[in-house]
Amino acid sequence: MPPRKPTIGILTGGGDCPGLNAVIRAAVKSALRLGYDCVGFLRGYEGLVDPVAYMPLDRQNTANILLQGGTILGSTNKGRFSALVGEGERMQIDPELLNHAATTVRQLGITGLICIGGDGSLAIAQQLHEYGIPVVGVPKTIDNDLGCTAFTFGFDSAVACATDALDRLHTTAASHERIMVLEVMGRHAGWIALHAGIAGGGDVILLPEIPWTFDNVCRKVLERESEGRKYTLIVVAEGARLPDGGLVHDKHDKHGEDGNERRQVRLGGIGEIVAQEVARRLDREVRALVLGHLQRGGAPTAFDRVLATQFGAHAVRLVHNGNFGQMVCYRPPNIESVPILEAIRAPALVDPMSSAVQAARALGIGFGDGINASPFAQ
Repeated sequence: MPPRKPTIGILTGGGDCPGLNAVIRAAVKSALRLGYDCVGFLRGYEGLVDPVAYMPLDRQNTANILLQGGTILGSTNKGRFSALVGEGERMQIDPELLNHAATTVRQLGITGLICIGGDGSLAIAQQLHEYGIPVVGVPKTIDNDLGCTAFTFGFDSAVACATDALDRLHTTAASHERIMVLEVMGRHAGWIALHAGIAGGGDVILLPEIPWTFDNVCRKVLERESEGRKYTLIVVAEGARLPDGGLVHDKHDKHGEDGNERRQVRLGGIGEIVAQEVARRLDREVRALVLGHLQRGGAPTAFDRVLATQFGAHAVRLVHNGNFGQMVCYRPPNIESVPILEAIRAPALVDPMSSAVQAARALGIGFGDGINASPFAQ
């Protein structure tokens, strides 16, 4: 009987996003060329433990998935492996679960496990690595809030979706001389709001990283009206704090599928609050739209396909070279790697003095903080 080939395992954890399948395809194609077999674990980390669930991955079942959104392996951000429990808070995985995962990896002859996910999923990957499981991380999140990488795949696709929404809101806002408020995802980082707000011609952008007030938002609306522009587009990140410092959320995810307590909040609802308050203060017609999970769906953009493909190929290279405990990262123009622990140490947030924010201010875009002068004029 011929010896079994070395095998690479792949899983997708956390929330889905465009580009996951592109990573899987690239990893499989690269691995097969190096002589590995590939298996994909189903429903994220849950597939590693009883009941163990996986599928073989080959050229046939990954041939046409480059342009497909979502993940053919399925994913979950709840259950027994939940590691992210709040803003900046993490919990330890049950050692018994880690032991079961290690047993699965050993029994299947897994040379390396490629874990694709955001900060929560990679926090789990780090614990697997510390337990002795050969792990490589791939950064995935539409929020773009992972450290040590310029961009995560999924972000560009989410920005494209939000930008398209703003393009459409422009015409209806102008036709009816309305104020339109678009709430976008991003959790505690304002990357989607900032980039989509600039690309979509937003007039006010409210971010978690820049304190703002309703007075300043209303002042910007009135300023535009005084210049003859009778409509305003306001883009607000779901994690933007209210002027009193409070976060808006619809509920706490208090329990996982295993019944253990979870404290992570599900953000959302600030767009409607902004709309109602602006309407009350200015006696104007205001409409709010929550873009929600539309930002997670659909085909990845060309940029995300290229980035995800590079991530998948380079993740296999890390496995082949035995560089475990590392996460691939994009440091333009190259794909490099850093320790997973370094990448998840602190979230990547928008710098209020970044070139993107300064360019937006130079164009007259308001951030609700009362700063209207172009930074280039100082």
